[in-house]
Formats: sequence, C-alpha cells, structure tokens
Amino acid sequence: MKESTIGSWLADLGDRTPTPGGGGAAALLAATGASLVGMVSSYTTGGKWADREEDMLKVKAEADLLRDQALALADADADAFAAVGSAYGLPRGTDEDKAARREAIQAALKGAAQPPVDTGGVAARVVELAEGLVERGNPNVVSDVAVAASSAAAALESAIVNIEINAGSIKDTEVVDGLRAEVDKLTGAIERARRVVERVREGLRG
Repeated sequence: MKESTIGSWLADLGDRTPTPGGGGAAALLAATGASLVGMVSSYTTGGKWADREEDMLKVKAEADLLRDQALALADADADAFAAVGSAYGLPRGTDEDKAARREAIQAALKGAAQPPVDTGGVAARVVELAEGLVERGNPNVVSDVAVAASSAAAALESAIVNIEINAGSIKDTEVVDGLRAEVDKLTGAIERARRVVERVREGLRG
C-alpha cells in the first residue's frame, strides 16, 4: 500500500476486485488518525511550546510508527483475505480432500481475523494519543485532534466488523471467545474516541 498513490488505491478499492477491501479501509483510517496526531504534535513544538516539546516529539515518533504499522496491516489484510480465498478453492473430490480443505479454511479464517485485531489496536492507541492532545496540543489545530479521534473511531468500528465476520465462521470456540474479548476492548475505545471529539467540540463552542 505504501507504494500506491491514494488515487490508485481508492480506485482499486472501488473496483470489482477482492482486495483492497474493508480491512484495508480500516487500516487507512487508522493511518489517517495517526498522521493527524503526528501533525498536531509537530505544531506543538518550539517557541511557546518549548516546555512540552520533548513530550510532543515522543508523540510524533509514536504516531509515525503507528501510521507505518497501519499501512503494513492493510497489506497483511489483503494477504490474509487471499489465503482464505485459496483455501476455499482447494479440491474437495474425496473425503480426504474435504477434510484438508476444511482444516485449511479454518486456519485461513483465524489468520484473517488477526489483521483487523491489530488494526483495532493501532486505532485504540491513536485515540489515547489524541486524548492527550486535547488540552496540551496547539489550540490552533485542535480540530485536527477531533478528526484524528473520529478517524480512529471509524477504524475501530470497521475493524470490529471484520473481526466478527471471520469469527462467525471459525469453529474453535476458544479462538472465538478471544476475538469477542478483543471486540469488547475495541468497543470501549470507540466510546473514548467519541468523548475526545465531544471535548474538542465543546471547547470550540466555548
């Protein structure tokens, strides 16, 4: 994804192709939120912000890392989806073929659930960083803090949907329980993101 232009990637997203899809879109939203956090922290350095510059540079460094992680997860999601498709395409002419195919499908579905879990984790961390910028960030770009949190919330919701669609076909109850626990955590992060947006809006309204 890092090698694509935004325009070409979105054109592929809008075309009748297996990938990119919703998982990649979730990752892009997380990356967008991380980039906005990085921008706000960059504008909160030097001059009157010298007292917090060290902290802001740390936020910037982490935001850059989160952005790169999210972009890598877009590719991981595409690879995982391709693996699911390959598993479903395996032969099923004999009982042995059918058993091998079922096993491959289950393994691929478990693998496909991991990128959205990780994307949700990135987005949740973006929310935490954005929360810390509501009061301490440069107020001239505080609206971008809200957009960062809003982007992260959309990434979280999208990640949850992608986790759940895979979990619905996984037979291993222990794995499914683990995925449901992840969904619960990510749902809490959505509420946190919305509180960040509301705090910013309240400040803008005076």
